[in-house]
Amino acid sequence: MPLIPEIVAMQEEFQAIRQQIHQDPELGFEEVLTSGLVADKLKEFGYEVHTGVGKTGVVGVLKKGNLAKKIGLRADMDALPMPEHNDLPYKSQIPNRMHACGHDGHSASLLLAAKYLASQEFNGILNLYFQPAEEGLGGAKAMLEDGLLERFDSDMIFGWHNMPLGTDKKIYLESGAVMASADSYTIEIKGQGGHGSAPEKCKDPILAASLLVVALQSIVSRNIDPQHSAVVSVGAFNAGNTFTPIAPR
Repeated sequence: MPLIPEIVAMQEEFQAIRQQIHQDPELGFEEVLTSGLVADKLKEFGYEVHTGVGKTGVVGVLKKGNLAKKIGLRADMDALPMPEHNDLPYKSQIPNRMHACGHDGHSASLLLAAKYLASQEFNGILNLYFQPAEEGLGGAKAMLEDGLLERFDSDMIFGWHNMPLGTDKKIYLESGAVMASADSYTIEIKGQGGHGSAPEKCKDPILAASLLVVALQSIVSRNIDPQHSAVVSVGAFNAGNTFTPIAPR
């Protein structure tokens, strides 16, 4: 299917917006610059704009013709607490902050859709949901608790997630669940510290934690039905801060 010419013509404009968001990454519930940019663009495109929904969330509303049908489109805005090592002209300008999960692209894409749809004729209400704090901080819950669907109800809500799957430039659709939910855990191992030259006098928590990292993988291999999907990943491992002593935790 060929791309819509009007959208192709806007590619450079919204690529620049994506790069601007990428340079100024903000963590969950801190998306002040990003939500401000989103709100300004939505106003420019003719939307009714509501800010501060679920703290830093933004909702844009566009009404045309017969208002019987209501469609929602959703994107997320927050970045991750990690450094960017790319050597790009639009790399993150904030230390230890990076758009590594594509939310800059999600926000820019929804803004592009906002501009294009504002130029089209349709019957109904279009609700655009720009969600804060998707990365584990409950931004969607915050918006819902702030009355999102009571104030801006939609018959159907659509979202998408970009994935670096190569250069095929395809959109994949599937009935049912597509993306997994995630649960995060922090595990603290407490032992008995001491000198590294006498480990027999210690209860080494670093060794125990290392064995635990390996053992956690058996959750999937030995406890999950092979017909189902699950992943266990250890994203951070912190132990001790110098060479000689064995840390107590």
